[in-house]
Amino acid sequence: MASPREFGVQSFCFRNFKDNDDVAAKVKEIGLSSIEVCAVHADFNDPAAHDGVIASYKNAGVDIVSIGVQTFTGNEAVERNWFEFAKKAGAKYISAHFNVDTFDKAVPAAVKLCDEYDIKIGIHCHGGYRFGGSPDVIDHLLKIGGPRIGVNIDTAWCMQIGPRQGQPVEWVKRFGERVYGVHYKDFVFDKSAKWEDVIVGTGNLDLPAFIAALEEIGFDGYPVIEYEANPENPVPALKECVSSMRSA
Repeated sequence: MASPREFGVQSFCFRNFKDNDDVAAKVKEIGLSSIEVCAVHADFNDPAAHDGVIASYKNAGVDIVSIGVQTFTGNEAVERNWFEFAKKAGAKYISAHFNVDTFDKAVPAAVKLCDEYDIKIGIHCHGGYRFGGSPDVIDHLLKIGGPRIGVNIDTAWCMQIGPRQGQPVEWVKRFGERVYGVHYKDFVFDKSAKWEDVIVGTGNLDLPAFIAALEEIGFDGYPVIEYEANPENPVPALKECVSSMRSA
């Protein structure tokens, strides 16, 4: 799909803007041409709405490389719609969560759909308060899921679990070829462990080392920037993120 330096953007960055034509224009404005579309901008459960969303990005020259983050529970009838959207859009990946009470049935059900649609899933780590946020849990999910299931390293949420286990560079080394996606995100933390979004590469993330680690494993999945601050006017900060990424 893409090298670590051929990145796009997560549509959640534009969550205050609901019109997909507008979002697509903003993607181009920040200097990018690919996107991971989240449920803020697409009703994945409504097949009748799929074509219109996809057309907004295609007409603007913006590739949909992934969708999500979707929470899989093993409801095949619902989750099939997500794969249908991804297939129509040409996306080869879906970012995903699993829940502790349903993962045992949800993972096999998701793998079945992955095989049918030739699409892979990247488990999105979401810090210490979400199932799948710690590397030992991810190890287990990858083991039972097989090669169709990988990890989407959200660098900021990886760091949020603490410096002993939350090292993005070490996660790349640990998961290797099973790293299917990246959310380039950066946090700083205060003494109470509260986090704050900052421009990628200006906080606690060692961006050059992380990119180098991805290049070392031959990463070719779906890398996107995800900056969640300033939702009412995200373009200026996202331009800074793009510049920071390109100079790393």
